[in-house]
Amino acid sequence: MKMAADLLDVWRGRYPEKFVTHEKAFGRIRRGNRIFISTGCGEPQYLVRTLIDYVESNPTAFFDAEVLHVWTLGVAPYTDVKFKQNFRHNSFFIGNTTRDAVNRGLADYSPIFLSQVPDLIRRGLVPIDVALLQTSLPDKHGCMSLGISVDIVKAAAEMASLVIIQVNRAMPRTHGDGFIQIEKADFIIPYDEPLLEYDAGGRNQGIQRIGKYVSQLIQDGDTIQIGYGIIPDALFLNLADKRHLGVHTELISDGIVELMKRGVIDNSRKTINRGKTIATFCMGHRETYDYIDDNPLVEFRTIDYTNNPLIIAQHENMTAINTGLEIDLTGQATAESIGRTFYSGIGGQADFMRGAVMAKNGKTILAIQATAEQGRVSRIVPFLAEGAGASLIRGDIHYVVTEYGIAYLHGKNIRERAMALIAIAHPDFRPWLIEEARKAGFIYRDQAFIPGKGGEYPEELETCKTTKTGLDVFLRPVKISDEPLLKEFIYSLSDRSLHRRFITLRKDMPHERLQELVVIDYTKKMSILALIRQDRKEVIVGMGQYVVIEATHTADIAFMVRDDHQNRGIGTELLHYLTYLAKRQGLLGFTAAVISDNEPMLHVFEKLGADIETTVDTGVLELKMTFRG
Repeated sequence: MKMAADLLDVWRGRYPEKFVTHEKAFGRIRRGNRIFISTGCGEPQYLVRTLIDYVESNPTAFFDAEVLHVWTLGVAPYTDVKFKQNFRHNSFFIGNTTRDAVNRGLADYSPIFLSQVPDLIRRGLVPIDVALLQTSLPDKHGCMSLGISVDIVKAAAEMASLVIIQVNRAMPRTHGDGFIQIEKADFIIPYDEPLLEYDAGGRNQGIQRIGKYVSQLIQDGDTIQIGYGIIPDALFLNLADKRHLGVHTELISDGIVELMKRGVIDNSRKTINRGKTIATFCMGHRETYDYIDDNPLVEFRTIDYTNNPLIIAQHENMTAINTGLEIDLTGQATAESIGRTFYSGIGGQADFMRGAVMAKNGKTILAIQATAEQGRVSRIVPFLAEGAGASLIRGDIHYVVTEYGIAYLHGKNIRERAMALIAIAHPDFRPWLIEEARKAGFIYRDQAFIPGKGGEYPEELETCKTTKTGLDVFLRPVKISDEPLLKEFIYSLSDRSLHRRFITLRKDMPHERLQELVVIDYTKKMSILALIRQDRKEVIVGMGQYVVIEATHTADIAFMVRDDHQNRGIGTELLHYLTYLAKRQGLLGFTAAVISDNEPMLHVFEKLGADIETTVDTGVLELKMTFRG
């Protein structure tokens, strides 16, 4: 630091006219000027405070100045009504300290893709007269780094008529696009103070579950973009066992830095900028700022590069993960407003989601809490509220994740989307959503639904098994949204397999019959699917089911396996798992009806290890199996 301080004295001696008091610098601001302030944690707090002090001491110094920035985390006194003659605030993204002013009409919000803001500035469509910036100390070449806030700041610095810089030794020197030559600065005001820090807040169990679900969708070698907030923070905790992740993002946070330190993020498989974490601004704590200081593994690029969908799309296996305020049953979501109330902004999520959609093997994930206002409001709704901005349209979202599971929307019709989203809504709101979806014609008018505990999906019963032939299968209970999957499975079966399972020559499986298989009371019936993944798609290869017979405290059992996956041990795994679940439920045994020539099925039952009684009735074997022990 001593060397840097000595250099500052060198540059002060070379350019004494640039090193002035803040009063002299602010004296150059004129009425009607547009004043730009650096973003987020990069905000020059001292300059903002002293600007307000200057105006309070000189109330007629200038009038009707427009204050522009992307997002403020710090103080925003210029939005106070007492300064309305001096300032009018305008932001591209609304923060906590400016939200009230915007919604009261005392400040402005400009909705735009953040990737396009630098072009607006350079073309003069959003002219910048004054730029208040914060940089690191100048190096021996006279280069000062914008540090943790490059985004649109670089364009503002290049285009502003008057550039006033707070040089702060706490600002890290970051690699990439964020350097400004000391010659470009009009005035330099050295002032050291801690940078603003960002903490998303506490995490609850539901948030942790969302993080766990999202992590299941991220594969080794993926390049990721993650937004800000408590949900992304929870996600990082679940990525410790991943390998060779890459980062191309808008925001670098504490979580990304921690994964870099652990070696989880090494950027070794990125398609472009291999070996580098690419971001445009940073919000975190001092330890994160220290890590990125002069770190060649991290580059800060301007936001028209990081957020350019065409650049994002060049990354194979690009995974964009963002949050929202509300999503409707058709799959359109808002992240910027709650009804008519402006809340945040378009930001960069639309840029990244659309870039990821275009990327080879790309995927987009919207992670959202199922409810708001302490559970009183569902974030999954029939329609977006009146006045809400559709930040993400129906084609932008592949996956939606809540604390109740994962819904895959990509390529699905409205009925399938609605059922998938209802399945991951809070249980208290599912009956309402079913009824509203029926009214809207989104789903079948006779769509069945089991309210209460009996209809709640038992996620804890999900498990992975490996069959005797080495096939990995995922066993889970059937979901209310599985009707399309099950229809595909049943119609893949041969006539012989259908006859053996249903003991009927009927070959059709309409909605009315299908929903009897997927809409179940889990306390009275259990249906377990055996699934494998094919090209990122779940495929059912087997299904087992038992129905409780209350009079005897036993259950009637049946299962079926796809013809092309028979003799691979799937039936055995299904039977063993269903037996385990039945015993756990306290049932005494199974009964089953099996056609006498169905030798594979009989063989599976024989391996159960139960006491079996057989009754022959017109070619159908009635089996009775009593559990031992």
